[in-house]
Amino acid sequence: MSTVPDVVVTGLGATTPLGGDVESTWRAALAGESGVNRLSEEFLGDWEMPVTFAAQLKVPSDEVLSRPETKRMDLSAQYAVVATREAWADAGSPEVDGDRLGAVVSSGIGGIQTILNAWDTMNSRGPRRVLPMTVPMLMPNSPSAYVELEIGARAGAHALVSACASGAEAIGYGLEMIRTGRADVVVAGGTEAAIHPMPIAAFAASRTLSTRNDDPEGASRPYDVTRDGFVLGEGAAVVVLESAEHAAARGARVYAKIAGVGLSSDAYHMTSPDPEGRGQIAAMRSALENAGLSTSDVRHVNAHATSTTVGDLVEARSIRSLLGDDADQVSLSATKSMTGHLLGGAGALESIFTIKALADRQAPPTINVTEPDPELDLDLVRNTPREIPTGDVAAINNSFGFGGHNVALVVTSA
Repeated sequence: MSTVPDVVVTGLGATTPLGGDVESTWRAALAGESGVNRLSEEFLGDWEMPVTFAAQLKVPSDEVLSRPETKRMDLSAQYAVVATREAWADAGSPEVDGDRLGAVVSSGIGGIQTILNAWDTMNSRGPRRVLPMTVPMLMPNSPSAYVELEIGARAGAHALVSACASGAEAIGYGLEMIRTGRADVVVAGGTEAAIHPMPIAAFAASRTLSTRNDDPEGASRPYDVTRDGFVLGEGAAVVVLESAEHAAARGARVYAKIAGVGLSSDAYHMTSPDPEGRGQIAAMRSALENAGLSTSDVRHVNAHATSTTVGDLVEARSIRSLLGDDADQVSLSATKSMTGHLLGGAGALESIFTIKALADRQAPPTINVTEPDPELDLDLVRNTPREIPTGDVAAINNSFGFGGHNVALVVTSA
């Protein structure tokens, strides 16, 4: 009887509001730094914007990529390629048959910068001045396609779109590609580049963004009684997944194991979570079952926790409902307090935070929580990192998206 292969993480890559790579991002996260800043007057233009801050990339992609590359890629694809190059090098640039190599890189919104810029060009200069690469640049699968071309992946290139759960679902799909025998190695993750006046105005109109314009760095405050919405962020995060057998055969360093994935949908509301958290609980339970683990194995959770008034507590109650008394042994981190919300890139970046937490045995802090919500019945890591016990332990990374998409990933120590 054939057995399902274990899937391990051998490479990490990221470009984020905290740093231009994984190491600088992780170091800043452990230090409790904020990547949120005021937007420039040039960016804001003549509009009276209701929100004047965001979490922009620490290192712009045009400082890393060549000019020809930036001219043919939307920012979302640029970020994905930057993260992929780091992850691939970090994994030791594995030699693998392209037919056994996959790419799964998702975005929640896609090439919105390209769409809006092309429309501005058409209005101001006419249709003949619209760039011929506009369609390949704006496609939601463009980042995945560029990653596929970058590494020569022929086992499949996919771009799952599930709003803010997209990056985590991409990693889950990469896990299944290896488990089902389609690939030996998969590059998986998420990317987003939606910091533009129009998306900011649209999110603000839906009353999901923080309007703390007088305190940008303190605006993302998950679980605080004064939380008033999320902070828009941008960036990309990518992991290299391998079957444990393939990684062992080439002597690869292993960060952690992706042990399980759980998926569900709320069927409740387009933008609000089911107040009972049924879908969130189902996703986490399914992920643990998929990993062959129980709630007693869990020692850490990286929460979706966007800093919205309703969503934070729905998730907190869901975690407590699932884990029961075992929740008392779990450290809870809400890293969007530092990075802002990377939308389609969030689940992938927070997967890297979860992987690094287990590898380094440190749960990253949650900042800006000066007055925890009294309804929070979990052990929130605040301001400074928290030690994670040694031994074989598990962590859960939650990612939830508009439309009622729920994704939970279970990570175990190497």
